[in-house]
Order: sequence, then C-alpha cells, then structure tokens
Amino acid sequence: MASSIQGLVPAACPGLRSRRLSHPSSSTSSFSVAAFPESGRRFPYHRKMVRKAEGCGVCRVMVQQVAVQGASAAYAKEMERLSAKESLLLAFKDAGGFEALVTGKTTDMQRIDVNERIIGLERLNPTPRPTTSSFLEGRWNFEWFGSGSPGLFAARFIFQRFPPTLANLSKMDIVIKDRYAKITAIMRLLNSVESKFVVSTQLSVEGPLRMKEEYVEGVLELPKVDEESIPEQLRGAFGQAVSTVQQLPGSIRDAVASGLKVPLSGTFQRLFMISYLDEEILIIRDSSGLPEVLTRLDTPPSTLAESPADYES
Repeated sequence: MASSIQGLVPAACPGLRSRRLSHPSSSTSSFSVAAFPESGRRFPYHRKMVRKAEGCGVCRVMVQQVAVQGASAAYAKEMERLSAKESLLLAFKDAGGFEALVTGKTTDMQRIDVNERIIGLERLNPTPRPTTSSFLEGRWNFEWFGSGSPGLFAARFIFQRFPPTLANLSKMDIVIKDRYAKITAIMRLLNSVESKFVVSTQLSVEGPLRMKEEYVEGVLELPKVDEESIPEQLRGAFGQAVSTVQQLPGSIRDAVASGLKVPLSGTFQRLFMISYLDEEILIIRDSSGLPEVLTRLDTPPSTLAESPADYES
C-alpha cells in the first residue's frame, strides 16, 4: 500500500504535505501530489524520486560532516606528532647531548625523561611499513643509545681507556643505501688527530617493522692530522712517523693509506625493529627492547610509491 509522503520525509521537508491519488486501474498507488501551503500549488511526483532526493541530500550532509571531522582529527594528530618530536629533541639537549651520554654523565632522571618521550613519539609513527620506506635511506646521526646498545658500549669502551684530554668520540653516524649500512665513529686524539672507524653491515628485511643486520667489515682509517694543532713537544715524533711511512714500499704504503681492514662476515649479527620513522627521525629497538634514536643529516628523499616487498623468513 502506498504511504503518505509526510511520513517519508518529515525531517527533510517539514513544510511539505502530500495527498494520495489512486489510479483507476490499480488497487495500489505509487503516485502522489504534493502541495506547498504558501502558494497552494500542487505537482505530481513519484515516491521513488522522493526517496532518492531525500537520500542524496541526507547522505551529502553526512559525508560533509564526516569529512570535516576526519580532517580535524588528522590535523590534531599531526600537531601532536610534531609537538612530540620537538619535545624529544629538547630532552636530548637537556640531557647533555651525545657527549654526556657516551661519557656516562646523563642522570637517571634525564634518561627516564628521554625514554618517556621516545615512547610518546613511537605511538604516533606515521610510517606503517618503515623497512621498505624510501625515508629509511640516507645519512643519520646517532642521538641516543639504550643503556646496553652496541653503540654505547663501544663509545664507553673508548672513554674508559683514554682520558678526555687524550681521546674523545666526537660523533657517530650511519649511511643507509640499497640495504647496506656504513657506521662511522669519529675519534679525536689530542684534539689534533682525527681517526675514523668504519663498520659496514648488510641489512635484510624480515617484515614491515623488523630487519636483520649482519656485520661485513671493519676499517680503521689512517688518522688525519692537523699539524698546526700538534703540541710542540710532539712535532718531532710526528715528523719521524711521517718520514717512516714515506719510506715503506709502495704496496705496503697503499695498504696503510687505505686503512686497517678487519673481516667481520659471519661473526656478528642482530635483529632490530623500526618503531618510528619519518623524514627527520628514526627510532629502532634491538631484541632486548633498547632504543636508538637517530636524526637525519641529509635532505630527505621525496615520497615515492612503495611496492610491497618479499620478506625473508
């Protein structure tokens, strides 16, 4: 049976009333007449047309409301993420930075504050598949190590055996490219001799968050010396060392110049998870859950379409 249009669209058109007309050759009617009270004019229409018009109008309003609410929520989340990033970087500075971390001068309160801010940023990770993201490649600077991470262990090994006036670790960075990584630790001796220790590793993707790192080779490069900054009492010994190197056979001299290489294949490997990645900050956690935080040193790559990768089991 046909029903009144007033029961069909009371909310959409409250001023509209309808009258039912029956077709003489049919016991049911699908045709009605609507009348506007202001003009008294009437026009015929089909009930399906009313339902369609009502549905389109209501759905359009609902879609617009959802779109506005979604945009507002996305904007609020992005502002929260940017605020969390800034808060974490300020916490690094308040904790004394890289030097205070590797020398053991960071207090328990500072460490727990940094860890709290790391967790706060991790939950806002904008990259669901970081192991195959184009943002992963580039040059990164180490900002923070966990208390038992390999990087912090190596840094403290240097500081425990050499007084700060003799040697200090000035920085550590890593370059990631084509699933290979090159970690460089820069150490200064007597504030005049700069030496680099470079570790090459191979990375393999094991899931959207998980990767495996296998050490390939370590190279202790020939120190670079700033002669003007060498203390007067050491310049004689430095001159003798340079003269001795120059007198070596060419093959040996070239080998020394290229650095001391230590094969590491099959000796060390580790699993880690990328818990946060964007164009500026990278956070990883090893199998024990210790965090390492890195900040980008180069220009971030453009966002590219990322195809699914085949993960190694």
